[in-house]
Amino acid sequence: MSNNVSNYLIISPCRNEADYMKQTLDSVVAQSIQPKLWVIVDDGSTDETPAILADYASRYPFVKIVTRTDRGHRSVGPGVIEAFYAGYDSVDLSEFDFICKLDLDLIMPSRYFEILIQRMNENPRLGNCSGKPYFIDKNSGKLVSEGCGDENAIGASKFYRRQCFEQIGGFVRQVMWDGIDGHRCRQLGWIAVSWDEPDLRFTHLRPMGSSQQNIFTGRMRHGFGQYFMGTGMIYMLASAVYRMAHPPYVTGGLAMFWGYLNSLIKGLPRFEDEELVKFVRKYQWACLLKGKERATAELNEQQAAIWKG
Repeated sequence: MSNNVSNYLIISPCRNEADYMKQTLDSVVAQSIQPKLWVIVDDGSTDETPAILADYASRYPFVKIVTRTDRGHRSVGPGVIEAFYAGYDSVDLSEFDFICKLDLDLIMPSRYFEILIQRMNENPRLGNCSGKPYFIDKNSGKLVSEGCGDENAIGASKFYRRQCFEQIGGFVRQVMWDGIDGHRCRQLGWIAVSWDEPDLRFTHLRPMGSSQQNIFTGRMRHGFGQYFMGTGMIYMLASAVYRMAHPPYVTGGLAMFWGYLNSLIKGLPRFEDEELVKFVRKYQWACLLKGKERATAELNEQQAAIWKG
């Protein structure tokens, strides 16, 4: 481990983020520990994004811009990860201790990365972590939790120990990349986690799952992602019922389940790592029978020997 505590890399895929990105850029620039390098991949933006990026790159030496050709549309999931790897392939990862995939529609609290680095240094098994996303309620103006579980880091802000990221093979180039990675961490003995604490709560300016067309399309896409990952029908039904209790009420959960069921009916391709799918389904059954918190804690304890090995 480097003695340089700021030795972390951020990679941010973006496309047409002019409405939000300045708030993200300003919140990262204001971090108590700034990144050693921040690679921002402009995935063919047609708005003011390129001009904004050029301005920040001219003022902050750690900001590097990678530009991709416009494909003509936003591609959530595979497209985001393709853009991420365009940035990833432009650097020598061995120069960094930590790597973060960060979206450009977030406002990060000022000590966010300092705290994550501190916790990584305190626990060598911690491979992947984040804070929690909150969105601003349009009616009350208050911050509302997006209701994400503690058993994984949030897709909008994936902070990794470099060794862990390399060992799990990075991100799968499909919609459920931000779920599969957490399961791979546990399969190999690492711990994946997110914490809901004031200093780690970040504001999501665009609610989760709403970046392509609308939030209902996002929920259906999530259902397909669960299908792709190999999630069992009973667990999917339980997840959809849980999501019905969160905005958009009822319809969000129904859209999620339909996305899964429609993919099943069509016989769409699924994730081909049979061992990981078995691992995921066993964990999901444990979550249904014991509760997610207990099931995750027991699995982490069970997998400790694998990590030590």
